[in-house]
Amino acid sequence: MYYISRKIEPFIMNNIIKYFLDHSGYARMRDLKEASFHTRDIAKLLKEGKIEKIKPGYYRLTDMNHPDHIPQSFIDVAHLVPKGVICLLSALEYYNLTTFNPSEVYVAIPQSEKFPEIKYPPIRGYYFPKRFYSEGIEYIESNNIKIKIYSAEKSIADMFRYRNKLGEDIAIEALKTYLALKEANINRLYEYAVTCQVKTVMNPYIKAIVG
Repeated sequence: MYYISRKIEPFIMNNIIKYFLDHSGYARMRDLKEASFHTRDIAKLLKEGKIEKIKPGYYRLTDMNHPDHIPQSFIDVAHLVPKGVICLLSALEYYNLTTFNPSEVYVAIPQSEKFPEIKYPPIRGYYFPKRFYSEGIEYIESNNIKIKIYSAEKSIADMFRYRNKLGEDIAIEALKTYLALKEANINRLYEYAVTCQVKTVMNPYIKAIVG
């Protein structure tokens, strides 16, 4: 009997790993149970470090290959917070518009939504009113997973909107860095400045930088 269990166990474990891979590296416990996997096998993979819990009842493979430019934490957010949009400092860092390195993932959701309980990654959540939430959302893709993120222009405007809480110096740095880019689009920047109700704040800086 012991010999049979030793033979079967690797087969079961490999099937569980394959299930994760077939679902972009993520799985809920209830889905694993529905797929006829036993909780003790899930617990064994967890103990061995082959999977990890990112929120109650939700797991992902520990080692996943993603494009180097996409942080694993962004991919986790896409799974854990379906309506979450990468914003503010995290978006600025992604676009290389800031030298600040945030220790949390900045995520916006509509005011009508609620952030789920998340074990990892650390998230700093913001509730955006509809007029601020819905505009400027773009997508980056990894392994068929679409990650919502605000455009560079919208992220700069949002930073000016939160300048008193997050630092006006960071907002100005992002603006200067953006305007130095060949692909900088001032009209689009003004568009989101109006959307975020910060045009009168941003306008003097834009004029001073552009000349």
